[in-house]
Parts: sequence; C-alpha cells; structure tokens
Amino acid sequence: MSLQTHEAYELNHLLMGCYDILTCMGAFVHQVKCQELKSILQKQFAAHIQDYNIKVDYAKQGNSSEKLNVPAMPAKMSGTPKPAQTGMPNIDSTQFDDRAIATIYLLTLKNNGKNYAAAAFEADNTQLRAFLEDAFTMCSHHAYEVAGWMRKNGYYPGEEATATYMQALGQTYDKVRQMAPVH
Repeated sequence: MSLQTHEAYELNHLLMGCYDILTCMGAFVHQVKCQELKSILQKQFAAHIQDYNIKVDYAKQGNSSEKLNVPAMPAKMSGTPKPAQTGMPNIDSTQFDDRAIATIYLLTLKNNGKNYAAAAFEADNTQLRAFLEDAFTMCSHHAYEVAGWMRKNGYYPGEEATATYMQALGQTYDKVRQMAPVH
C-alpha cells in the first residue's frame, strides 16, 4: 500500500526527528555521568531505534509489518526533589553535562511527540495512523520519566497547585448532565 503525499511529507519530517534523537542519544549515552540517567537513556534507546526502523519501512515500502513496543507508563520518580538548581547554558563547552543532556532529550521528546500527534490526525492509512499514535505514547512515557529525573535533581521545577487555586478552578466549572444514549 502506498502513502499519500501528505503522509509521506509527514513521514520525512518524523524521520528527521528520529535521526536527530538517535544521533544525540548515541553521544549522550557516552557522556552522561549520572548512572540513573544513563540507565534511562539506555533503556529508552532501543525503542527509538525500533521507531526509526519502522518509519524506514514505511518510507521504503509504504507499510511495516512490525508493531512498536510501547513502554508502560513509568512509575513516578521517588525521593525528595532537590530545590531548583541555578544553571546557565555553557556556550563554551565541547561536552554536555547531565542537565544539558536531560534538557535536550526532554525537549526533543516533547517536540517529536507533538509531531507524531499532529501527523496521526492527518494519516489516512489506518496502519500508519495506529503506529503514529503508538509513537506519540512512547514519547509521552519517555518524557514523563526524563522529566521526573529532572524534577528529582532540581532541573525542572514544579509545584503543587494551591488549595485556593484548586477551589477557584472547581467553582468555575460544573459537570454536564448525562444525556440519554442517542444510538
């Protein structure tokens, strides 16, 4: 089965994103210092290779017989997060530190995930569409794990919403009454 022009265009863009993430991960695995982050990268690397290879199948054949192994949602990072760590891009470095590695990887995952979601909405080929949805889920789960590592180390600040804000939010919206089934 061949792809439509718009699907092939999206596929090319997604392949470039994979090319980027695999090239970066190849370097990052050798540069990372924190064993926990290294373990995350190593564990996720194989899924990105499989994702890329499936897209190459689509580019060469218009389909793929392989199904992406979507990882389960990782557990929330445990431990007390460090306070926010001050940082500044090191524009003179020839090597990335762990914070830069995690930041680059997280932002790449987020961008690739958004691109997968957008491409899935445009895919007419149902097999391709299902693959793109799986690839989005893969990126989402990987990003969750990397963001958790970053929060734990004070590189990705976040805080719980205040009770006052949650009360105001809850007072802003009411549920809609369930309608009788139409079908």
